[in-house]
Amino acid sequence: MTTIKTRTVARIYQPAKTAMQSGRANTRHWVLEFEPAHARTLDPLMGWTSSQDTETQVRLKFDSREEAEAYANAGGIAYTLVPPRIRRPVIKSYADNFRYTPPGA
Repeated sequence: MTTIKTRTVARIYQPAKTAMQSGRANTRHWVLEFEPAHARTLDPLMGWTSSQDTETQVRLKFDSREEAEAYANAGGIAYTLVPPRIRRPVIKSYADNFRYTPPGA
């Protein structure tokens, strides 16, 4: 049996809210996920998708970006930091739903 040595690469990011959420729950923590090291393969008999890489199942949550970076540095894990996108809400009043504005105004 041959063992393939690959360099472990991870991604550290702050997750966005899902489309099913109206609030910002589960978006304040930071996540460390491993990038896939091998391509997925298709099982010819059953048609299932499989992978030899079990690290993609690991998803670690941290309270801050610094904690996630410290964990990756301590474990010798190369990582890519994805900066969070700033949410800019559009502030408007309820009356704007009923305001008539002519086309081109």
